[in-house]
Amino acid sequence: MSTHASCCSGYEQNAWTNAGPAPIYGFMNPGSTRLLVDALAFAAYKHRRQRRKDPEASPYINHPIALAHVLSSAAAILHDTIEDTETTYEELRERFGKTIAGVVREVSDDKTLSRADRKRLQIEHAEHLSRRARLVKLADKISNVRDIAANPPHDWPLQRRREYFDWAKAVVDRIRGTNKRLARAFDEAYAGRP
Repeated sequence: MSTHASCCSGYEQNAWTNAGPAPIYGFMNPGSTRLLVDALAFAAYKHRRQRRKDPEASPYINHPIALAHVLSSAAAILHDTIEDTETTYEELRERFGKTIAGVVREVSDDKTLSRADRKRLQIEHAEHLSRRARLVKLADKISNVRDIAANPPHDWPLQRRREYFDWAKAVVDRIRGTNKRLARAFDEAYAGRP
């Protein structure tokens, strides 16, 4: 199930690398169903070889799908493509437009930095994100905290799980007031802190 054709029938293996911008997307509402499905197919292809760190090594695409469940947004589905795959901002901009690509770029960590620096910068930069990027960031933290509580990475000891919860809360605390419903959902998930 790692080929593009098996997850997205009707497309060739190179469809995403050879496809130019789809003109209709320029006229679509950023939350439209068609755009969400295209974002899901694109993210599934880009993350096709990645697995989650849970004991079952579930497909990575489950994480963007969980974000879309919290926040129906193409940017939520695509949020890790720049950070965790070979996807570029330009590729996203051509396919999904400047707004969505910009949100994804805003929430992407610089993987050339150490994990400690990336975590520190997420806290420091959270309050400077655009409203759309804050919503994606909230959905991401909700999804991750839920996952760690219910199905933690097999190699994460209790202390690391607790540290993740506390770090995620520090990020969310910087953007409280962005969306009360999402903040409440985060707090409910955080209540499951191990």
